[in-house]
Amino acid sequence: MPYISVSALSHEGLVREHNEDSLVVGPWTLCGTVTENPQTLLFPFGTPCVVAVADGLGGHPGGEIASALVARRLALVGPGLDSEAAVRDALDACNRAVYAVAAGDPELTAMGTTVAGVVLMPETVLVFNVGDSRVYDASGDGLRRLSVDDSPPPAPGHRTTSIVTQTLGGSVHPTTIEAHVTGSAPATGARYLVCSDGLTDPVPDEALEDVLSEHTDGRAAFELWKAAIEAGGPDNITLALVRIGAQ
Repeated sequence: MPYISVSALSHEGLVREHNEDSLVVGPWTLCGTVTENPQTLLFPFGTPCVVAVADGLGGHPGGEIASALVARRLALVGPGLDSEAAVRDALDACNRAVYAVAAGDPELTAMGTTVAGVVLMPETVLVFNVGDSRVYDASGDGLRRLSVDDSPPPAPGHRTTSIVTQTLGGSVHPTTIEAHVTGSAPATGARYLVCSDGLTDPVPDEALEDVLSEHTDGRAAFELWKAAIEAGGPDNITLALVRIGAQ
């Protein structure tokens, strides 16, 4: 029977005082917890299984609250995310929920989070994101980005930018979102990397590709984290490696 293998970890990095990232893998969530040892989970390849990273906005209050709220809501509604429309509706609901919680506490005004992930089903894999957390296809010889960064092009001479043009929450007044959602047919052996920008900002795609070509599953997740740490670990690092296997 086909199965889904997910190796994941979340870490505060070397600069941030605490972890504002959250992670959802099926019904399981990891919110603000720190580990440098990947956890590997197996799921039957049947009902929709969501794997996503939410990166609380730095410089805003309550980033860890926003990311945890989104992760837990996606875990709750994950089994019903069986279409692009369902994913868009869920992300719209997450956006409204972040604003609703912020409205109830002046200290949380403008809290927000990015989100990126996949929903895996036998008929299709749905890729989604809002913000600059990312999803990559790591199945073949190279690494192909599937998500769309909500950010302007970096300035000349710079590889990345800290500006994010769309998030869940993140503004003083409620703002609607236009989530990026696409679908493709799954394949046995397909592999996806879902991660926050704490990995992709310090580690270029070429280096990610080198790690993923040399290692698999849990070891690859650890080596990706290690690469971000060796590059200075300037932000929280959260990642999940997803593989569709066959038994």
